[in-house]
Amino acid sequence: MTETRDDSLTWLTQEAYDRLKAELDHLSGPGRVEIAKKIEAAREEGDLRENGGYHAAKDQQGMQEARIRQLAHILENAQVGEPPRTDGVVGPGMTVTVRFQGDEEEVTFLLASREEVGSPIDVYSPKSPLGAAINGKKVGETATYSLPNGRATSVEIIDAVPYIGG
Repeated sequence: MTETRDDSLTWLTQEAYDRLKAELDHLSGPGRVEIAKKIEAAREEGDLRENGGYHAAKDQQGMQEARIRQLAHILENAQVGEPPRTDGVVGPGMTVTVRFQGDEEEVTFLLASREEVGSPIDVYSPKSPLGAAINGKKVGETATYSLPNGRATSVEIIDAVPYIGG
Protein backbone atom coordinates (compact mmCIF):
# COMPACT_ATOMS: atom_id res chain seq x y z
CA MET A 1 0.00 0.00 0.00
CA THR A 2 1.42 3.37 -0.99
CA GLU A 3 0.52 6.30 1.18
CA THR A 4 0.82 9.87 0.02
CA ARG A 5 1.52 12.62 2.51
CA ASP A 6 1.33 15.70 0.30
CA ASP A 7 0.61 18.57 2.71
CA SER A 8 -0.54 20.88 -0.09
CA LEU A 9 -3.17 18.38 -1.30
CA THR A 10 -6.73 18.99 -0.11
CA TRP A 11 -9.39 16.31 -0.52
CA LEU A 12 -12.76 17.83 -1.41
CA THR A 13 -16.13 16.35 -2.20
CA GLN A 14 -17.51 17.32 -5.61
CA GLU A 15 -20.08 19.49 -3.82
CA ALA A 16 -17.42 21.41 -1.87
CA TYR A 17 -15.26 21.82 -5.01
CA ASP A 18 -18.23 23.15 -7.01
CA ARG A 19 -19.20 25.56 -4.20
CA LEU A 20 -15.66 26.94 -3.90
CA LYS A 21 -15.31 27.21 -7.69
CA ALA A 22 -18.60 29.16 -7.88
CA GLU A 23 -17.39 31.51 -5.13
CA LEU A 24 -14.07 32.04 -6.94
CA ASP A 25 -15.84 32.70 -10.26
CA HIS A 26 -18.13 35.26 -8.62
CA LEU A 27 -15.39 37.06 -6.68
CA SER A 28 -12.97 37.20 -9.61
CA GLY A 29 -15.69 38.29 -12.08
CA PRO A 30 -18.77 40.22 -10.91
CA GLY A 31 -17.28 40.67 -7.43
CA ARG A 32 -14.31 42.61 -8.80
CA VAL A 33 -16.63 44.78 -10.90
CA GLU A 34 -18.81 45.54 -7.85
CA ILE A 35 -15.87 46.57 -5.67
CA ALA A 36 -14.37 48.69 -8.47
CA LYS A 37 -17.71 50.56 -8.74
CA LYS A 38 -17.75 51.16 -4.96
CA ILE A 39 -14.19 52.51 -5.05
CA GLU A 40 -14.96 54.76 -8.02
CA ALA A 41 -18.16 56.09 -6.40
CA ALA A 42 -16.28 56.84 -3.17
CA ARG A 43 -13.40 58.44 -5.10
CA GLU A 44 -15.87 60.86 -6.71
CA GLU A 45 -16.88 62.10 -3.25
CA GLY A 46 -13.69 64.12 -3.02
CA ASP A 47 -10.73 64.24 -0.62
CA LEU A 48 -9.53 60.64 -0.21
CA ARG A 49 -7.66 61.28 3.05
CA GLU A 50 -10.90 61.75 4.97
CA ASN A 51 -13.14 59.55 2.86
CA GLY A 52 -14.25 56.62 5.04
CA GLY A 53 -16.23 55.00 2.23
CA TYR A 54 -13.18 54.94 -0.02
CA HIS A 55 -10.95 53.39 2.63
CA ALA A 56 -13.63 50.82 3.56
CA ALA A 57 -14.03 49.86 -0.11
CA LYS A 58 -10.24 49.53 -0.54
CA ASP A 59 -10.07 47.34 2.61
CA GLN A 60 -12.92 45.20 1.25
CA GLN A 61 -11.06 44.90 -2.04
CA GLY A 62 -7.92 43.70 -0.24
CA MET A 63 -9.85 41.06 1.69
CA GLN A 64 -11.62 39.94 -1.47
CA GLU A 65 -8.33 39.59 -3.37
CA ALA A 66 -6.89 37.56 -0.46
CA ARG A 67 -9.92 35.22 -0.58
CA ILE A 68 -9.50 34.88 -4.37
CA ARG A 69 -5.86 33.83 -3.86
CA GLN A 70 -6.87 31.40 -1.08
CA LEU A 71 -9.61 29.82 -3.19
CA ALA A 72 -7.34 29.55 -6.23
CA HIS A 73 -4.69 27.79 -4.11
CA ILE A 74 -7.20 25.35 -2.62
CA LEU A 75 -8.71 24.50 -6.00
CA GLU A 76 -5.31 24.13 -7.69
CA ASN A 77 -4.27 21.64 -5.00
CA ALA A 78 -7.61 19.87 -4.64
CA GLN A 79 -8.22 16.21 -5.25
CA VAL A 80 -11.92 15.66 -5.88
CA GLY A 81 -13.40 12.45 -4.62
CA GLU A 82 -12.69 10.20 -1.73
CA PRO A 83 -9.21 9.87 -0.23
CA PRO A 84 -7.82 6.36 0.02
CA ARG A 85 -8.93 5.01 3.39
CA THR A 86 -8.32 1.95 5.49
CA ASP A 87 -10.45 1.03 8.48
CA GLY A 88 -8.50 1.55 11.67
CA VAL A 89 -5.99 4.00 10.18
CA VAL A 90 -6.51 7.74 10.68
CA GLY A 91 -6.52 9.84 7.51
CA PRO A 92 -8.53 12.48 5.63
CA GLY A 93 -12.16 11.49 5.18
CA MET A 94 -12.20 9.34 8.29
CA THR A 95 -14.53 9.64 11.27
CA VAL A 96 -12.12 9.50 14.19
CA THR A 97 -12.83 8.87 17.86
CA VAL A 98 -10.13 9.83 20.37
CA ARG A 99 -9.72 10.02 24.13
CA PHE A 100 -7.59 12.84 25.49
CA GLN A 101 -5.00 12.09 28.15
CA GLY A 102 -6.52 12.25 31.63
CA ASP A 103 -10.09 12.38 30.31
CA GLU A 104 -12.58 9.52 30.25
CA GLU A 105 -14.81 11.17 27.64
CA GLU A 106 -14.38 10.25 23.98
CA VAL A 107 -14.53 12.85 21.19
CA THR A 108 -15.61 11.98 17.64
CA PHE A 109 -14.93 14.17 14.60
CA LEU A 110 -14.35 14.13 10.85
CA LEU A 111 -10.74 14.57 9.74
CA ALA A 112 -11.16 16.65 6.57
CA SER A 113 -10.58 20.00 4.95
CA ARG A 114 -12.10 22.98 6.75
CA GLU A 115 -13.82 23.71 3.44
CA GLU A 116 -16.07 20.68 4.04
CA VAL A 117 -18.63 22.76 5.93
CA GLY A 118 -22.06 21.42 6.64
CA SER A 119 -20.90 18.18 8.22
CA PRO A 120 -23.20 17.08 11.04
CA ILE A 121 -20.12 16.44 13.22
CA ASP A 122 -17.13 18.64 14.03
CA VAL A 123 -14.45 18.87 11.34
CA TYR A 124 -10.76 18.94 12.24
CA SER A 125 -8.21 19.76 9.56
CA PRO A 126 -5.44 17.24 8.85
CA LYS A 127 -3.15 20.30 8.97
CA SER A 128 -4.19 21.26 12.53
CA PRO A 129 -1.84 20.24 15.36
CA LEU A 130 -4.20 17.43 16.42
CA GLY A 131 -4.91 16.35 12.83
CA ALA A 132 -1.22 16.25 11.90
CA ALA A 133 -0.37 14.27 15.05
CA ILE A 134 -2.97 11.55 14.47
CA ASN A 135 -2.76 11.28 10.67
CA GLY A 136 -1.52 7.79 9.80
CA LYS A 137 -1.93 6.44 13.34
CA LYS A 138 -3.75 3.18 13.96
CA VAL A 139 -6.51 2.35 16.46
CA GLY A 140 -4.93 1.77 19.87
CA GLU A 141 -1.95 4.05 19.22
CA THR A 142 -1.28 7.29 21.07
CA ALA A 143 -0.23 10.60 19.53
CA THR A 144 1.30 13.62 21.26
CA TYR A 145 1.04 17.18 20.00
CA SER A 146 1.61 20.73 21.25
CA LEU A 147 -1.23 22.92 22.47
CA PRO A 148 -1.31 26.66 21.67
CA ASN A 149 0.07 27.37 25.18
CA GLY A 150 3.16 25.27 24.34
CA ARG A 151 2.31 22.34 26.61
CA ALA A 152 2.09 18.88 25.11
CA THR A 153 -0.93 16.60 25.36
CA SER A 154 -1.66 13.09 24.16
CA VAL A 155 -4.66 11.41 22.58
CA GLU A 156 -5.42 7.74 22.17
CA ILE A 157 -7.01 6.63 18.88
CA ILE A 158 -10.19 4.72 19.81
CA ASP A 159 -11.70 4.30 16.33
CA ALA A 160 -11.18 5.37 12.71
CA VAL A 161 -13.77 4.51 10.06
CA PRO A 162 -14.62 6.01 6.66
CA TYR A 163 -17.04 8.94 6.90
CA ILE A 164 -20.37 8.04 5.33
CA GLY A 165 -22.15 11.38 5.67
CA GLY A 166 -25.18 12.10 7.69
